Amino acid sequence: MKSSTGVLLSIMMFLQFFVWGAWYGQMSKYMTDQLHATGDQVGNAYAVFSIAMIFAPFFIGMLADRYFDAQKVLGVLNLSGAAILLVLTKITDPNVFTGVMLVYCLTFAPTIALTSSIAMRHMTNPEKQFPAIRVFGTIAWIAVVNLVGFMGVGDKVTIFQISMISAAILGVFAFFLPKTPPVATGKVSFGQIVGRDAFVLFKDRSFLIFFISSVLICIPLSFYYTWANPSLTDSYKAAFPLMDPTTFKIENKMSLGQASEVIFMLLLPLAYKKLGVKNILIIGLIAWIIRFLCFGYGDAATSPWMLYAAILLHGVCYDFFFVTGMIYTDSKAGEKIKAQAQGLISLATYGLGMFIGSKLAGIAKDWYTVSSPPSADVTNWLKVWYVPAGIAAVVLVLFLLFFQDRKQQKVAQTI
Repeated sequence: MKSSTGVLLSIMMFLQFFVWGAWYGQMSKYMTDQLHATGDQVGNAYAVFSIAMIFAPFFIGMLADRYFDAQKVLGVLNLSGAAILLVLTKITDPNVFTGVMLVYCLTFAPTIALTSSIAMRHMTNPEKQFPAIRVFGTIAWIAVVNLVGFMGVGDKVTIFQISMISAAILGVFAFFLPKTPPVATGKVSFGQIVGRDAFVLFKDRSFLIFFISSVLICIPLSFYYTWANPSLTDSYKAAFPLMDPTTFKIENKMSLGQASEVIFMLLLPLAYKKLGVKNILIIGLIAWIIRFLCFGYGDAATSPWMLYAAILLHGVCYDFFFVTGMIYTDSKAGEKIKAQAQGLISLATYGLGMFIGSKLAGIAKDWYTVSSPPSADVTNWLKVWYVPAGIAAVVLVLFLLFFQDRKQQKVAQTI
């Protein structure tokens, strides 16, 4: 791969995650503070992203891979997304907001796979070259979250304006990326897109347990993305009621989670070699439980270290379960179904799992929130965080009882 191509792909990846990171973790606080949305309405807004993630593979598999240059599709989607975000910034009704957010997510979700596809198409050795390109996405997320925090606009419409401008820039920039023509030919079936051929992996009980666990653990993951920011904000407001909330820099604190993700990503190969897949996955599940208990029992005045621990555990939680899961899936699938197996996992987790999680997160927040006029509603965050901690504990027990990391022949070879 030419160095100039690498630079262009790195910029593409940076902008892709800059667009996403500007609003995703902060949307719940914006909807609660500015649109006065209920927990269920916030959960619905996050759930539409999962709906879009379910439809994204069909868009890529049936259209982008077969008829148009990928970089042009990326450009059109981002320019369309920027226009929709402009409309979104004018909306004050939370239900209308959710409807428009669905339309936006339908333009954004396919770009996640598109950017990875474009990058890999121009690499001579994706296994070695892709991580160096993909890390710019994490850097972008850290950068934009810190920008939002320093500006003190985590609950302002500015987060969508930042995303809108970034999407417009990426939309124009995409047309200057290396030409990436369609390569797929012939018809594609519904079964191929949802990974039907990978269903053979379910004959392996351990893979089936891993698959179910992956879907279930996405429920706690949704709780984190939806409520971590508002929960931390409320904790600091309660501890320091006389201070301006913009001085708490919640977004800056949360960016430490992405920093830990980079560190544990680098440690993962060593951990994989020393501990094995089962132990790594178990450590990841235990970390999920600990982090939610830290969120629940942590107090900004008396035990801020627990809140920081909850944030910093993001690297262990995400890398040691989801990234390790990708490696495990890859090791189980043969060459013929490797791509379908990864697609099936993504569809089930980011689609089904996070959809359920987003809805449940909204319901749990409303359930444990009481109205206390004339002051604002009060949420019992400890009880809210008990819910994902309990789900993670159930997944851990399921995993300990039924998952076996046996060195056995790949199931896919029997196809």
